[in-house]
Amino acid sequence: MIIYNLFNMETNNRQESREYIKAKKRVEAIKAFYIHTLVVSLLIPFLIFINFKTYWEYHWFWWPVVGNVLGLIIHGAVVMSNNTDWEERKIREFMDQDNFND
Repeated sequence: MIIYNLFNMETNNRQESREYIKAKKRVEAIKAFYIHTLVVSLLIPFLIFINFKTYWEYHWFWWPVVGNVLGLIIHGAVVMSNNTDWEERKIREFMDQDNFND
């Protein structure tokens, strides 16, 4: 009985630490998205300024703006999607297999 309780406590601690690590990675991904947003928000006006100071007849700044905004949209979609349920299910499946084999 004591061994079962110790095993249960160890499993719970492992699960809590895995959930913490997963949550921390998600927070880091959201933070990276916010930094990306800040960089794009500062870069676009700078590019517009450079374009109008150097050669204002051709508005080349649109090309990097479109690329950066598309990259930001894709980055946001990847970070903000909650489509990680399959990962959690697969982790639990492997953990159950490991516990069964031990």
